[in-house]
Amino acid sequence: MKRKFLAIPALILTLILAFSLAACTNTPDTNGDTTQNKTIAVVAKGESHAFWQSVKSGAEDAAEKYGYKITFRGPTSESAKDLPSQKEMVQSALSNNVAGLVLATIGEGFTDMLKQAKEKNIPVVQFDSGIWAKDLEALGQDNNPIVASVATSNLKAAALAAEKFFEAIKADIAASTDGYIVGIIQHDETQTGIDRAKGFEDRFKELADADETTKGKYTIEKEVKPGDADNAYRTALEALYEKGAKAIFMSNEGVVKQVYDAIGSAGTKYDSIKFCGYDAGSKQIEWVKATTGPKLIGAVAQDSYQIGYQAVEQCVFAIEGKTVTKEVAIAGAWWNSENVDEMIKKNLVYEG
Repeated sequence: MKRKFLAIPALILTLILAFSLAACTNTPDTNGDTTQNKTIAVVAKGESHAFWQSVKSGAEDAAEKYGYKITFRGPTSESAKDLPSQKEMVQSALSNNVAGLVLATIGEGFTDMLKQAKEKNIPVVQFDSGIWAKDLEALGQDNNPIVASVATSNLKAAALAAEKFFEAIKADIAASTDGYIVGIIQHDETQTGIDRAKGFEDRFKELADADETTKGKYTIEKEVKPGDADNAYRTALEALYEKGAKAIFMSNEGVVKQVYDAIGSAGTKYDSIKFCGYDAGSKQIEWVKATTGPKLIGAVAQDSYQIGYQAVEQCVFAIEGKTVTKEVAIAGAWWNSENVDEMIKKNLVYEG
């Protein structure tokens, strides 16, 4: 009887332990893990820049709202030399079986990793400039894990810049007798650079050709650079100056910074040129508020905070099986000396 009496508690204890372990273990998540995964990896095109810090802030707030945590990583620069580093970041996230991946790549070569994400049922949200077209084409529909795209529409934002810039220089074009040259400095040859230059050029031509006072009185000259190394944008500014440009659109903050430094050390050389920017940053804010020297008419800004917030939110929705918005277009916003302080308060224009 004694042996039987001892066996009963042992059996009960075994059952209690089994039920306890079951209670502590969540049902398998979409990654096939036996524990609930609440981490979303955000791999951006950068990390330290004020733009990406604003993106990170939005991503963190969205993650906190829905009970997730994020890891936020990005390469040192957006140049080809840092592409291997970004690939390692993506592979690390996949190896850690994150719940979701928010991704913007600086180059090609992510097809195999995206296939891994599909195989592991890890939803991917592309954001900002997203994933390069050739990688997406190589994936094919069956291997594509991308559930949503969140970004500023570069075409539309640049078109807005063209509208505002045309309004500011329309009278100058109409009054010109020797042909008015509008310059574009395209910051690189990525899809982002291409779309911004195209969005501006197409809309500007549409407006100028539809107005009888400006039709036929202007030409557009474009300088395309592979990046900001070796003062490439200063070189672009000088090339447009030599061509007689009277107005110049600059397609990102990097261009604005180099051009602003160039005009600051050139005396009155560029004073007759009017400028239009894209993005934000301390130097661009300083320039738009300046009362002397070449005029920065204004710029179109991305809502970097909302890009981060919406990207993580859509990723959460995908993880939890909720309705996902496939294309989230974050609107650009025009800012100038009149509304810059208000835009800073709204996180639409960032400093740094």
